[in-house]
Amino acid sequence: MSISFLTRVLSVSTASDLLTMSVSAADKIVRTIAVYLAILLLMRLAGKRLLAQMNNLDLVVVLLLSNVVQNAIIGPDNSVTGGLLGAVVLLVINTVLDRLTQRSPVLQRIFEGTGTQVVKDGRLIEPALARLGTSRRELAGALHQQGADSVEEVDSAVVEPGGGIFIRLKREEQNVSRAELDAAVERITAEIKDAVAADTGSTSNSR
Repeated sequence: MSISFLTRVLSVSTASDLLTMSVSAADKIVRTIAVYLAILLLMRLAGKRLLAQMNNLDLVVVLLLSNVVQNAIIGPDNSVTGGLLGAVVLLVINTVLDRLTQRSPVLQRIFEGTGTQVVKDGRLIEPALARLGTSRRELAGALHQQGADSVEEVDSAVVEPGGGIFIRLKREEQNVSRAELDAAVERITAEIKDAVAADTGSTSNSR
């Protein structure tokens, strides 16, 4: 009887520990928002990198970053309720900022930055590449994934705020679409017919 009673008491105590936060809801919300904004600022100051070319050092930072700031968010609280509250706050603030940046070019420039041109007329822009902390090899790999075999084939390459890269190949290096090919064939065929017709007409006149 005493053992059963003790078990029920422990169960109630454990459930209470899981659901009851050790800090106030306001404290949890402020901590979460502060850490979110701090990380956003640090990522902004760290600059852009080619997202597809993340190296081992970048991977280590991403893996450890969440553990480093974990205590700053949860504080002395380990409850399920506190964890869920923090998750909700993160989702809400991220959604709100995302909507605001989409509607405001000024906020978009503040929080996300602007694109950085790294190639122009087939030539690397070395200072821009250095600011991004990107090596020539990383850039070459990203360009290759976009269909360029070398920098010389690229008319313009811009690293977007999110870390992606947008390239525009020189016209002579661009792939021809089916519509463009069909149009070229029709044009050449018409020119051949005109030339044959003109040659036939001149031959008839000479006779």
